[in-house]
Amino acid sequence: MSRQMALLSGNCGGESFPSVIRESGICPLRADGIEILQINVTRQCNLSCRHCHVEAGPDRNERMDRKTLELCLLAADTHPIGTVDITGGAPELHPDLPWFLEQAVRPGRKVIVRSNLVILQDLKYAFYLDLYARLGIEVVGSVPDYRMDRAERQRGKNTFLQAIASIRELNQRGYGMPGSGRILSLVHNPSGAYLPAGQASLEHEYRFRLREAYGIEFNRLFCLTNCPVGRYLDYLVNSDNFDDYMSTLRHAFNPAAVQNVMCRTTLSVGWDGRLFDCDFNQMLDLSVNSGAPKHIRDFDFDKLASREIMILDHCFACTAGAGSSCQGELTPA
Repeated sequence: MSRQMALLSGNCGGESFPSVIRESGICPLRADGIEILQINVTRQCNLSCRHCHVEAGPDRNERMDRKTLELCLLAADTHPIGTVDITGGAPELHPDLPWFLEQAVRPGRKVIVRSNLVILQDLKYAFYLDLYARLGIEVVGSVPDYRMDRAERQRGKNTFLQAIASIRELNQRGYGMPGSGRILSLVHNPSGAYLPAGQASLEHEYRFRLREAYGIEFNRLFCLTNCPVGRYLDYLVNSDNFDDYMSTLRHAFNPAAVQNVMCRTTLSVGWDGRLFDCDFNQMLDLSVNSGAPKHIRDFDFDKLASREIMILDHCFACTAGAGSSCQGELTPA
């Protein structure tokens, strides 16, 4: 068992997540369909963000091959999966991403790319601005904070204004503008060992501050609770915040959020084609339940759509307060 798995297996004090949801009458937690196929195409990234649960960075070389990308397309095309959600690392660093996007776009299907936005200021990758607009790709951009100092505390120096510049260029192509149909969502992550503020109030603050200071627009803000996995877990341990943070998550447990957790309607595909209940489980190498296919080449919609979800104590992050998912809060504040 890895060090991270050991920390999250209920051995760090307090009730474990499986025991808490069992007491709530929710266990076992099962999938309720597959609405979103989330594909991690690479662990490589131009940044090395402190909160990154993927531990992505310039030195990572994991990358999904063309055959596995084709298998992902086949799964999405032959089953009622309405959203293809592409993540990384920085997806733009995958040389096959332009081809994949062209193939993935279908009438009635949402295609999302999760971008750190900074990479779009690199001339080598700036063409994605026009490609996203032409194909109607929904862009989900990471802006951890609307304050430069806090954002760069997580992402590194000289990253904030580059992200702002990319948002401005996306705005020029209609993203974030009323009636354009081109959706730009931003993602907020707290910079320390605490829960995010309410999504509605923070979205209002982001909109006001970014519009006033930089003249930029976006459609919506997703507030994500930092999950104690990967580089963020290392930060918690090294800063002696792990026990306190886990206690905060436990005390904020919300049974209503469990019903809407993203793993119930999302299937995560790793860069090597292996299947996981979510991106966090992928980073812990915690594959789908043994009764379901473990690789995209063996995709079985019925078995995967009703699988039992694999859970450990990191799942407290998705069920704390208003809940947290790749689409933001899960329950009304």
